[in-house]
Amino acid sequence: MPQHHQPSSLAALGRTWVEAWNARDLERVLTLYDEAAVMTSDRIPALGFDASGTVRGKDALRAYWGKALALLPDLHFSLIDVFVSPDSVVVFYANERGKKICEYLRVNDAGLIVQGSANHLPQ
Repeated sequence: MPQHHQPSSLAALGRTWVEAWNARDLERVLTLYDEAAVMTSDRIPALGFDASGTVRGKDALRAYWGKALALLPDLHFSLIDVFVSPDSVVVFYANERGKKICEYLRVNDAGLIVQGSANHLPQ
């Protein structure tokens, strides 16, 4: 049986995730992720990565996010709310352009993120 994470620790993970992005510290962000983590976003094909919208593994995440950070010098996330379940956290935030985004982060028994999905409002 997978362990159920404490809501407080998952909420803390969500806040740490936002802080790491706001510090533009990609390696700090990546320490929150499992080596085999997958990430899905409509921005992935837009930046010339996998057409499926999913990148797999920490090296692919580093390449994608490194390019994204280089293109977004003003990147800043303003935390609105953190939602938790026994195995995931959803970080609800606004980006530097005022767009609201929900990031679904599923964690493993070790508390590392194994799956992330950036959920945007439909255009």
